[in-house]
Amino acid sequence: MEIKQIIQKAKGNDQSAFKVLLDFFWNDVYGFQLKRTENENDAEDITIQTFSKAFDKIDSYNDTFEFKTWLITISKNIHIDLIRKRKTSFQNRSRHTNSDDFNDIIDESPSPEDKLITEQNLAKLLRDIKKLKPHYQEVINLRYFQELSYKEISEELNEPINNVKVKLLRAKKLLAEVITK
Repeated sequence: MEIKQIIQKAKGNDQSAFKVLLDFFWNDVYGFQLKRTENENDAEDITIQTFSKAFDKIDSYNDTFEFKTWLITISKNIHIDLIRKRKTSFQNRSRHTNSDDFNDIIDESPSPEDKLITEQNLAKLLRDIKKLKPHYQEVINLRYFQELSYKEISEELNEPINNVKVKLLRAKKLLAEVITK
């Protein structure tokens, strides 16, 4: 099947079309980001975000342009945003440090109040996770509570790594929506 036909199916919300597009273009986007970031984890995270954003906005894709070019553009913009966030975060931290205060040693260990707040937040987070569909709960549990790699999750669920990545991305997005409600 031709890519343009697959894209049309994806615009019709055909999940198998999304999978085909992900499988077909994953290496292009990941390779592009790997060259830019020189970091496998960042490249992988940005690639996942790229496909998530592309699939969310697939209706805005203009087929007079190559799909790969469209994906790379999205990927590039996500990377630029990431760099800006990191730069802003670094500047904010450096603005708050005063060179005259170099003798002050800050105790960053959590206070009993901090521990209590963290435990309450964790309990709320667990309640929010339980509001998701079971397969999303499972992938979040495997990734963040059991701290398995994408490859290990893929083996555990007997699914391709790309499916795990997109499923995890979707689960995080749904969880964020649950949390903000």
